[in-house]
Amino acid sequence: MLDVAQNRQAKKYTSGEMIRRILWTIAQPLFRFSPRPCFGWRRFLLRAFGAKIGRRVHVYPSATIYFPWNLRVEDESAIGEQAFIYNLGPVTLGSRVTISHRAHLCAGTHDHTKADFPLLRPAIVIGSDAWICADAFVGPGVTVGEGAIVGARAVAIKDVNPRTIVVGNPARETKKRQ
Repeated sequence: MLDVAQNRQAKKYTSGEMIRRILWTIAQPLFRFSPRPCFGWRRFLLRAFGAKIGRRVHVYPSATIYFPWNLRVEDESAIGEQAFIYNLGPVTLGSRVTISHRAHLCAGTHDHTKADFPLLRPAIVIGSDAWICADAFVGPGVTVGEGAIVGARAVAIKDVNPRTIVVGNPARETKKRQ
């Protein structure tokens, strides 16, 4: 049975994280309302809050990056319109990764086997040249292999092998990518 009182009393974030969260919330309008082609400005803001951002990365203004300090994006990758990066834990995108519009990367969950439902922050890794298509969901602790594709509206709750295409809910392999 869930112990709500114990869950609410648990310290889920350090004081440093709480301060960074407040500051990032204050800075959000500078990110959100920047003109669409101002990718350099958004890279600057993300880096200012601890994100590791490579060269020629495109992050669109309507994307939501929950904790910039838990984000690493390598060269020439893109995070599309209305993408949601819920990165309580680390999220790493390799080079030339595309996160399409409305995709959701979720690096946070709870341990349902314990009464206090503690917060867990399993990492997500998206390999180079991978594509997370529109409305797809990548769950906590999932690694999407190099060159893999998670199809539109697919739900990847297990690792995706390199150069494979997965579709559906739960995501299942349909074929290999050439």
